[in-house]
Amino acid sequence: MPRTLSESDVAGFRERLCEAAERLFSERGPDAVTMRQLAGELGVSPMTPYRYFKDKDDILAAVRAGAFDRFAQALEAAYAEPGDARARSTKVAEAYLDFAFAHPQTYKLMFDLHQPNELNYPDLRRAAERARRTMSSYVGGLIDAGVLAGDPEEIGAMFWAATHGVVLLALAGKLDPGTDPRKLASNLSHALSRGLRPH
Repeated sequence: MPRTLSESDVAGFRERLCEAAERLFSERGPDAVTMRQLAGELGVSPMTPYRYFKDKDDILAAVRAGAFDRFAQALEAAYAEPGDARARSTKVAEAYLDFAFAHPQTYKLMFDLHQPNELNYPDLRRAAERARRTMSSYVGGLIDAGVLAGDPEEIGAMFWAATHGVVLLALAGKLDPGTDPRKLASNLSHALSRGLRPH
């Protein structure tokens, strides 16, 4: 009889499987990865992953949830650093770009992938919402400090759209070779800020 797995055993295997899956999904794309390949990465039987996850989509959702949480944690840590609202918002922007450029394939799994059944995965929805909230929560500080005026959610979406656009262009190699994506993102943010100042 197979031994009874403790919660620690289950959590440990799920974590190892997600680490392997994130690497393979990033290298090959989710569609090109099979459950058999994932099992092979861990040296277990092809049926073993099914003891921990329903199917490959379930694994993809767990991988993406973990990525969103790591991303949000990086931005939250940046925002928690000492400084005024402007300095902290700059730290958040830097943390965003640091994550995107250090983990480009993971970033694409998070934001450049449409998972049709996303609503079926509460942990993924929670993590994605945490990331979205983190990407715009610093805007409230800028509004409170009188730096910007407007709806924080809308302004946060505008800054995100600008930064995300720069990241995707940079990762796709579509920017002019002489263009520094970090400087471009900063210039875009400053231009938006000027237009959003209180009148």
